[in-house]
Formats: sequence, C-alpha cells, structure tokens
Amino acid sequence: MVTMQREHGGDEWAGPTGTFLIERHAATAMASAHWHDHVEVNLLLEGRMTYLFNGRREAVEAGRLVLFWAAIPHQTIEVTGPAPLVCIYLPLADFLALPLEKQDRQSIMQGQFLTEIATEAQDATQVPRWEREWRSGSAARRRLVVEEIRLRVRRLIIDHAETEQMAPSTSVAPSVGAAIRHVEALTELISDRYAEPLNVTDLANLASIHPSTANTAFRNVLGLSVNQYLTRYRVARAMQLLTDSDTAVMTIGFDCGFGSSSRFYDVFKSQTGTTPRQFRESIGSIKPPKTGDSRKLHRE
Repeated sequence: MVTMQREHGGDEWAGPTGTFLIERHAATAMASAHWHDHVEVNLLLEGRMTYLFNGRREAVEAGRLVLFWAAIPHQTIEVTGPAPLVCIYLPLADFLALPLEKQDRQSIMQGQFLTEIATEAQDATQVPRWEREWRSGSAARRRLVVEEIRLRVRRLIIDHAETEQMAPSTSVAPSVGAAIRHVEALTELISDRYAEPLNVTDLANLASIHPSTANTAFRNVLGLSVNQYLTRYRVARAMQLLTDSDTAVMTIGFDCGFGSSSRFYDVFKSQTGTTPRQFRESIGSIKPPKTGDSRKLHRE
C-alpha cells in the first residue's frame, strides 16, 4: 500500500507521480500552495471548505463532489467545522484514457473547478466505501474500485456538459482579507496572460498594487513567490498542450511563455522530473510533431 503525506493537512505532496490513490482525513487550512500531476476528486462528508484555485475562491460543500486538475497550484484557505474529506487522485494517464469529448477534457486541464450540480445521495455511502476498500480490500476489490471511480468521473463530467454548466463555479465563498484579494487578482492575470513575457512588476502594475505587496501577499497566502507561481502555472499549461495536441514541443514552450528551448526544458524537468518530450511519450498521447515550424526559440 502506498503511503503519502497529507496534502490537505499542509504537508508537501509526497505520493508518486502516476499512481492512483485514495485517502480520508480531516481537512485543515494548508500552509502553502500544492500541486501534483493528478486529476483530483474530493468529497467533503461534513462541514465546509474553500479552495484558492486558478485565481478564484471555490466553496466546497458537504455531499457534493468536486473535480480539478491538480497540476495547477491550489490551496485550502478556510475550513468550517469538522471536515472529514475523502480525496481521490486519478493519474493523468487514466484521466486521458476516459472516453470524453475533447473540449470537456480540455476544460478541466485549463483550470475548470467542477462542482457537482446537486447532491447525489449515493455518493455519501459510495465514496467512503471506495476509501475503505482501497485501504484494506483485496487486489480484485481495489481494481473494481478504480473502475467504479472512472465511471463516476465520466458521469460527473458528462452531467455538466449536458446541462451546459462547464463554466467556472458560481458558488459563493466567504469574504476574505486584502492579501487573498491581491492573490486572486494576480492569479487571474496569470491565467489570462501566462503566454506573455511577464514578471512580478508587470503583474503588480496590471493589478494596481506595489510589487513588494504582491510578493508578500503570495508568500503569506500561497507560500511561494509570484514568479514561482507563474512558472508552475506555465508548466501546467504546457503539460495540457503536450497531452492534447500534436504541436511541436518547442512551439509549446514558446506559447507557454518560455523564452528559449533551454529554459523550457530545464524548468519542465525540474518541476516534473522528466523532459517535455519524455512526458508526452509517457502518457501515450503523442502524435508526430509538426515540422517546419517557423517560430524557433534560441538556446540560452
């Protein structure tokens, strides 16, 4: 059985990449932002919690499944009451293998925080059962759990697509202080303009705040600097393009805001442990890259 430190308790992610996991714990506010290369599904059994994700506060209510691409930095910023939480970590390769419409898959990987439209009574019993059987069941039982979760994820996404509710969540999160408002404004700018040649001064000016205020807010709320967040966000978007397109690797680096091929390769490998090309091959979604692309990146 794989063990891992609990992300929602404030520790760094320590689970292996590409491994399916389920855990149950009491949700608490996280000391810093986290990321990992899974699609994450949560079911809060009691209480209420709020994520800061992709420039938005997202309220999570008990009994309603939520799903998001966890390679985008995210953080639990508020928890109300006892908050037992079941977390399911679906490896990227498994998510990509699901028979979904391309636009629905891309919506998740581009920062959609998907919340179940209405409480499903069966989730309250089924999701804790999955956690128990994954933790202590036989190998055959655990395989069954994975199959059931894949089907549930498909249904969750298709339900939203069919009701045209794949837009950002409209749930109302509690009001917060100035630091979180600054972080929301800056992360939204990063989400919209990550492909541009940006630095903390540029972003702070666009948000009408001082650069030192911007970095202080980020470090206090997310536990990392503006530039660190920007870099991680660019890597997450590059991962999405590597999985969903046949665009040349160097062009993806350019389109995600990296100014040279060496910078793209170095940052991508430091963040993911693999090169962009190896990542694309490892998830089995590669198509022959485009040739003759006129936009070349220079070596640093």
